[in-house]
Amino acid sequence: MLLSIEGLTKRYQRRDTTFAAVDAVDASVERGDFISFIGRSGSGKTTLLNMIAGLLAPTEGSVRLEGTDLYALNDKEISRLRNTRLGYIPQGLGTLANLTVFDNVRLPFFLDKRSGDASGRASYLLEAVGIAHLRDMLPAQLSGGELRRVLIARVLMNEPDILIADEPTSDLDVETAMGIMELFATINKRGTTILLATHELDTLEFSKRVLSMAAGRLTEEQRA
Repeated sequence: MLLSIEGLTKRYQRRDTTFAAVDAVDASVERGDFISFIGRSGSGKTTLLNMIAGLLAPTEGSVRLEGTDLYALNDKEISRLRNTRLGYIPQGLGTLANLTVFDNVRLPFFLDKRSGDASGRASYLLEAVGIAHLRDMLPAQLSGGELRRVLIARVLMNEPDILIADEPTSDLDVETAMGIMELFATINKRGTTILLATHELDTLEFSKRVLSMAAGRLTEEQRA
């Protein structure tokens, strides 16, 4: 088992009321899984992914990556884990505006001490996601679909075990969205485990498993 989620809960206080955005979620993820999390806006998908990515501490429960409890780590250790084993694509287009596409993709390589050819790896990834011709452009010059591909390449820079994507096709046209999903499928076939939140049912054909969230609870959908 690559990832184990046990009793994961996130509660918030609203005036005199406490509510659970994520409520006692249990799940397991095997290496090579491609899992889509579906559910209405506000169902808890983003909160769940943020906790799995080590970005939001749970109120209760644990997230274990091959036995290591993410929330037993200190800030430096969990940041290093995200830089090496967990790749996260948020809903927003989180590129750095003053860096070129090429430098945005290379950036994660330099956030820790490591050896290797950062430029060669970045060039390979830009070719792989189909935007090598945009390497010297700034983010403001790119379309939404092109920016998504920059973020995917950047996430893959340090070869993470798990790629986590929150609504990666939500603001894209159908053709571009399908292109992104086909790219995820290719990445998955090469060995990267993918966890993806979506409310677009036409993308589910690419998934191996579908987990549905409602009111913070998670259930697995049966595939035909």
